[in-house]
Amino acid sequence: MIQKFEFHETEMKGLFEITPFNAKDNRGYFTKDYSFEIFERNGIKHECAEVFYSMSKRGVIRGLHFQRVREQAKLVRCISGHIFDVVVDLRTGSPTFKKWLGFELNEDNQKEVLVPVGCAHGFLALDTAMVSYKCSVCFAPEYDDGMKWNDPDIGIDWGLERIGGADKVILSEKDSALQSFEEFTEKYGGF
Repeated sequence: MIQKFEFHETEMKGLFEITPFNAKDNRGYFTKDYSFEIFERNGIKHECAEVFYSMSKRGVIRGLHFQRVREQAKLVRCISGHIFDVVVDLRTGSPTFKKWLGFELNEDNQKEVLVPVGCAHGFLALDTAMVSYKCSVCFAPEYDDGMKWNDPDIGIDWGLERIGGADKVILSEKDSALQSFEEFTEKYGGF
């Protein structure tokens, strides 16, 4: 069975849910999750400057992350396992400013999300998961930033019951100390 690329732009401008090329047979599957030419033919400009991978245990929340300067667009895919992927619009001129959208990404559905510049990104690992990030700009640690995953002003419904509740969430020290949405807007106003 062959699945060709499909692109679905969400209500958040520039945020795409993408089904990549996937060929399955009795041996397993073969996936092509990025092609500059195919993306460009579909009206999407995404050049890949570097690629990262993360492995997360069940219950890990990574995020919500962004770079304040040298903003990165990210093509995010769950290679193995299962994640609930979240994007928050921080672009002050956007009609979806301060709104969030969530996506089920896993090895079975092979879907990926193109996170536009000016948005925060994070995910909850529902199983042990390996995630790839194809970034448009190289990581700049001096501009690395983020906001709290559970900020009440944003109000993300993470579906924590799927991991046994909020007490099962695993955070890094860095992510535990992130600013609130209010602190972010007071400091920077948004993107």
